[in-house]
Amino acid sequence: MGRKSIKSIRQKEIINAFYKIAKKEGLENASIAKTAALININPSLVIHYFKTKEHLIYGLIDHILDKYLLIYEIPGSYAKDPKKALLKVIDNIFSNKWNRLFDDSVSYSCYSLSFRDRKVKAKYKKLLDTLRNNLKKVIQEGNRQGVLSVKDPEIAADIIFVIVDGAYYYLSLVHNKDEYRRKLAQYKKQALQQLSFVSAY
Repeated sequence: MGRKSIKSIRQKEIINAFYKIAKKEGLENASIAKTAALININPSLVIHYFKTKEHLIYGLIDHILDKYLLIYEIPGSYAKDPKKALLKVIDNIFSNKWNRLFDDSVSYSCYSLSFRDRKVKAKYKKLLDTLRNNLKKVIQEGNRQGVLSVKDPEIAADIIFVIVDGAYYYLSLVHNKDEYRRKLAQYKKQALQQLSFVSAY
């Protein structure tokens, strides 16, 4: 059990270093040697845990998912208020918090590999499906508690993330802060329209 824990800690350390290099120099310029040098370990140790750069990229995509799932972490005081919890999740998705969780350039570089690497494609599909499924569960809980009346939570969650994906792809090109905030508020409004809140609540 202890060995697994050490392995997990070391792998996370290596992935974090690989991410820092990719963020600074671009994914195409990140390497096992540079990753090892950043954390002062022998490249052979990186290879011990991740056989190739491709395996490092697979680990990086898993790391992206772990980061993005943080949007579902809400204060404990929200647990008994499903409407408040859902609104907090939507706030998290349509905020700078979401956009700061992981560097866009690294994420899009990884995503571009999905067109050439089946494993990357499968991992990204799992990543996006997991985000949608978690939101679906939040919506289902809102239905169960009687604060929402969403006929198909799965479709609603999917449409919201279609808005999210398109929004941040476009906003990555917007440099004017006022325009960015205005557009983000518009997209958030469209996402909220997918949720049928019970007005009496």
